[in-house]
Amino acid sequence: MKTIKYAVAAVALTTLSFGAIAAESVTAAQANSMNKIGVVSAEGATTLDGLEARLAAKAEAAGATGYTITSANTNNKLSGTAVIYK
Repeated sequence: MKTIKYAVAAVALTTLSFGAIAAESVTAAQANSMNKIGVVSAEGATTLDGLEARLAAKAEAAGATGYTITSANTNNKLSGTAVIYK
């Protein structure tokens, strides 16, 4: 029974610690001290805030701690790209 309690506690703590590491928009100066780990893109957003949220989610899913949006385009729906950093 104690083993199950410890396992549940470990899973809960792990989940909380992963949730605390969210990708955040960074400035060019901040990006200079970080390592570029790739580029993400998103499409289908209807607002700039929505596009940023989609790019941030993709950056976080890729393991990034920061991102810089490098383009945003519109043709009835927004699309854009971001460089991601760790």
